Amino acid sequence: MVGKKSGRAQLREEGLERTDNNLELTTWPQVNMINQKNYYTEFMKREDQFLAYRAPQDEQRARMIKEARDKDRALAQGLPTEVGDETMDDVEVPTLSREDDPAKLIILHIGSQNMRIGLGTDALPKTVPMVIARKHKESESEEDGGEPSPKRLKVDGVIPADAYPEKWFGDDFSDQYLAMSSALRVRMRTNKRRVLPNSKDLVVNFNRRTPPDIISEHNDVNRIDWTELPSDAQKAPHFFIGQDALRLPEQSNPRYKLFWPIRNGSFNERDYTNRNQIYHDISKIIEEAIRVQLGVTATRDLINYKCVFVIPDLYERIYVTTMLDILIRDIGIGKVCLQQESLSATFGAGYSSACVVDIGAHKTSICCVDEGMCIEESRINLKMGGADVTETFIKMMIYGHFPYADLNLKRRYDWLLAEELKHRFCSMEESSVIVQSWDFHLRASGQDTRKYQFKTYDETMLSVMGFFTPTIFDHTRKLENRRKVVPRSVDLYDGSPNDPTSLAQLAIIEAASGKSLSVNGTQETPNGLPVSTPQRALPQNFLGRLNDNENTPRSSIAGSPVPDGTNTPNPDRETPGMGDSDQALIFRDPVLEKTKIADERDKILPIMALDHAILECLAQGARGEDRKLRDFFGGIMLIGGGSKTPGLGAFLETRLRELRPFYGKEILVGPPPREFDPQVVIWKGGSVFGRLSPSGNDSWISKSEYDVLGSRLLSNKCMFAW
Repeated sequence: MVGKKSGRAQLREEGLERTDNNLELTTWPQVNMINQKNYYTEFMKREDQFLAYRAPQDEQRARMIKEARDKDRALAQGLPTEVGDETMDDVEVPTLSREDDPAKLIILHIGSQNMRIGLGTDALPKTVPMVIARKHKESESEEDGGEPSPKRLKVDGVIPADAYPEKWFGDDFSDQYLAMSSALRVRMRTNKRRVLPNSKDLVVNFNRRTPPDIISEHNDVNRIDWTELPSDAQKAPHFFIGQDALRLPEQSNPRYKLFWPIRNGSFNERDYTNRNQIYHDISKIIEEAIRVQLGVTATRDLINYKCVFVIPDLYERIYVTTMLDILIRDIGIGKVCLQQESLSATFGAGYSSACVVDIGAHKTSICCVDEGMCIEESRINLKMGGADVTETFIKMMIYGHFPYADLNLKRRYDWLLAEELKHRFCSMEESSVIVQSWDFHLRASGQDTRKYQFKTYDETMLSVMGFFTPTIFDHTRKLENRRKVVPRSVDLYDGSPNDPTSLAQLAIIEAASGKSLSVNGTQETPNGLPVSTPQRALPQNFLGRLNDNENTPRSSIAGSPVPDGTNTPNPDRETPGMGDSDQALIFRDPVLEKTKIADERDKILPIMALDHAILECLAQGARGEDRKLRDFFGGIMLIGGGSKTPGLGAFLETRLRELRPFYGKEILVGPPPREFDPQVVIWKGGSVFGRLSPSGNDSWISKSEYDVLGSRLLSNKCMFAW
């Protein structure tokens, strides 16, 4: 027995010493395994366990308790509590603020050029230009060496003389303009309309030799009241918004520069270098509009207000979440509700189903609405609008020797003049394509008024024809600084892009690029069905992972031990019996693939002729049902400022009938009913929606909920798929 070690010593050497205080194993209690058949929990299986669902119910319960207490207090004081009480006329009853008071409801619709804001008690909204002027070292017209807009081409370093305006915009524009003019003459002859062969020469000769008339400022009855600045530049305000910003003199002291924070239905990344400055400008514009236009001067009172915020149909997530954060945290509004533009338009017009075509200043959105829901796959966002018509109209006028050839859209008074000329003279009626004489007054700060006389021929119609021939528009700077200022929204878990899209929008982008830009050519679910983005969660199917069409699932982050006698496989070495395509399928990262596809889409400008885009939207909205397609053809509603061009609806209806002759009798394009202004029908729909009973509307996002959950609430609060 010499040299034999005790059991404790052996355990100590092997590192396995007991730590149970020398208790015998028989003293430990016997614990049985859990029977899975009897295991049950109610955690996160009821709606009242979700804060997004529980908070409105708690508010409703607290409101009922408060009303009951107020009623008991009124009874104790001998005050009448019912309208039919005999003492109602003799005793003054204190009014109680209600949750659904329309005077506490703000409807906000922000566009690229104008913002429409108003209360629930207003019949029509207030229109505020979506622009802010801030102190800057130079104005927008003085930047880039005073380069005018539309941009003139230079020959030998200088702009050609006034005798050659046909060369100012390049040969491409000239060729397209002449081709469109020739096609219009052929169309007019087909429709039995008289076309004079020398009409263009008459216009050019008249505009060349007509000088302006000078009118002194004190004799001008319609002179403009420009925004006044104090004589001391140090006391000048730091910013102006809306109409006051547009009325600032160009040569003011100090200088101011205009900034438009919204472009194409999202943030303006072309004119900004810091995204925080974009958010600050939007917040200032909304704050000043609420204070000046709505009369809410005390910021602390906004906690008692609700706001219906109208967003684009095909939105960007970063835009929606940022605007929600501005409204609740920066401005301090108590509750916010989100609604899509096309759905709001049908609310305002009183339609249950329609194809809404919204022509704005910088974007044109098309969407089919069926039974109070926007059809996700039919949403289209085209990056063109009324501002492109304005620029093209001015280029065509200057091409025809417009007497005011120095017109520069970067100057504020010239931009206002161009908008006025477009509204007065542009038309899509063929009867207006004749030689006509017009006049206008040019008013600039510190200068005498000049009265110009000029003639037009086909410029008034061909500029609007750009909606059907979008190559005539200038698209060179529309994608400038894209995704360089405001980052793309990505998924919280895997970092993949999660901005919504649609099959109709993908068709527009692929038609513009000429190639397929989706995973494996088409975007499908594991079941082979088209994906509606944002994609809803599909039930897990573990057997489906063996399907070749599904991407390889991502491996776990945690490592696992390697068995002895085996080597780590080298991914760089080719696997025997597998081709290059099989290896690419195995080692392909789905997040990287989605990011590459999103980057390619961002480089392509979604542009298509308006009539073809409408047909693509209808095809995706009908989903192959002929009856529904006929219903949508008979309910095409034109809204937006660009739709107010005379004759545009009739021309679009004719184009659609030429493309789809089998549905000629069903096709009907019209404005909103009851002679409603197409510019404010979306705002009116938001007002109707906001005044619905709060007890039946669960889409309100309160400040207390947002402080806890943030933008995660949107998946439970939005009426559309988030």
